[in-house]
Amino acid sequence: MSTQRARIVFLVRVAEERTADFLRAYEAVRHLVAEGVPGHLVDQVCRSAADPEQWLITSEWETLADFEAWERSPEHRDLVRPMRECFSDARSLRFVIHAQTPEVARV
Repeated sequence: MSTQRARIVFLVRVAEERTADFLRAYEAVRHLVAEGVPGHLVDQVCRSAADPEQWLITSEWETLADFEAWERSPEHRDLVRPMRECFSDARSLRFVIHAQTPEVARV
């Protein structure tokens, strides 16, 4: 089993009229995950600068196994259902982090 950190990427489409519902559902998910899902480190939601219906959701995990355990849980399915109902299209990708630059303290 790998002990490398993992990056999960979701590319999703959300119709503009569903944007508020999507963001409200994302806020509920991110706070609950950040407050206690084992292995979760950070996540982001990003909107395309060129296409307002294209979104990117990324999360970083201590290991891929941590994410997969969360994804298989009944809590996960229930919690993300309102967000997934906003998607008109979705693609999920999983990566193991091979290398990264060190964090630099900014003055």
